[in-house]
Amino acid sequence: MNYILTIAIVLQVLSALAIIVLVLLQHGKGADLGAAFGGGASGSLFGASGSANFLSRSTAVAATIFFCSTLALTVGAKHNRAPVSGGVLGTVSETTAPAPEPVKAPVEKSSESPAQNQIPR
Repeated sequence: MNYILTIAIVLQVLSALAIIVLVLLQHGKGADLGAAFGGGASGSLFGASGSANFLSRSTAVAATIFFCSTLALTVGAKHNRAPVSGGVLGTVSETTAPAPEPVKAPVEKSSESPAQNQIPR
């Protein structure tokens, strides 16, 4: 099963690189790399239909290979997964520290009457 996953990873990387190159070669609205190959030489380099049809089909094939290899990696990863023994919380110890005693604020006793402690208005 590891050989199939290795082949799927290699296919995915190669198809991703092919998609990048093919998209850069295609014609855009601005001056890009496709302008170098899509000029007057397109009839002799890519056939009579020009570079647009060839590059579009090649990009579609590379994208199909990319999606198929992604699905193969997903299915392969699902079958190679180790059984779950309780997740992340299964490794946490159950011991807890005792709660600290609440600290009480000291109460000050004064001999003054409550009327003397008030602020005059």
